[in-house]
Order: sequence, then structure tokens, then C-alpha cells
Amino acid sequence: MPPAICRCGKGWGRLGAPAANWSAYAVLDHVTFAVGDLAKARAFYDKALAPVGICALVAGDGFAGYGDTRPFFWMGAGAALSGRLHVAFAAKDRAGVVAFHTAALAAGGTDNGAPGLRPHYDADYYGAFVLDPEGHNIEAVCRAPA
Repeated sequence: MPPAICRCGKGWGRLGAPAANWSAYAVLDHVTFAVGDLAKARAFYDKALAPVGICALVAGDGFAGYGDTRPFFWMGAGAALSGRLHVAFAAKDRAGVVAFHTAALAAGGTDNGAPGLRPHYDADYYGAFVLDPEGHNIEAVCRAPA
């Protein structure tokens, strides 16, 4: 029986989803959020997401959509969120996680967790966390074994 946190009965991470098949469990199509300074946000995300193969694919007056083959991470000019957003981007390997962390810090992010294993999430969960210019917790993660 899955723990109470998993209400769908399919399991999650170490609780049932095999790491090799993790992408098969993705069900979100896209996410959109408002930023107080779109130019500053774009400058940060252009650099921070490049190491994991994500770039701005669509941009217009007051919005930008990032992705690899299609935009799935959208931001628009507006009143900044009042709480903290957490978004995790999949990296192909652990080197990509390290490169993300390095690029995000160089782009003006604040360290919120150096690259490393997070076994309390899953045995092979290798992640790094950075706060973006508006304080959102942005992560790169690789779930592949070393």
C-alpha cells in the first residue's frame, strides 16, 4: 500500500516509480508564472537553463516561453509572485546538474543547495538548487545512477 502522500496508488520516486522510467510519469504540459522584472528574469534563465538544454523558444512583448523542443516553462511580466515557486528541470547527467548550478550562480542566482546526492528523496537523486533573482527555488536534477 503506498504511503498517504501518494493518493493515486501508482507510487512516487523511491516509493514505486523506477528512476529509469521517471519521464513516463510526467503529466504537466506547461507552467506559467508572473515576474516583476521580465528582462532580468530572461537574462537569468537564458544562462541558467542552457546547460540542461533549455532555451527561450518564444518571446514577445511581456512574455517568454522556454523549452527544448517546445515551450513548457513560461513567464510573463506582471506582479511578482508573493510566495516561493519551486521548479525542477531534468538534467541528462550529473555533469549537467553541476553545469546548471555554476551557470545559475554566474547569472546572479543565490546558492540554495550545492550539487550532490539527496538520498532522502531517492537513492540516485542528484540535484542542485539556486534561488533566481526573485527568490524562486530553481533546481536541476538527474535521477540516473552514477
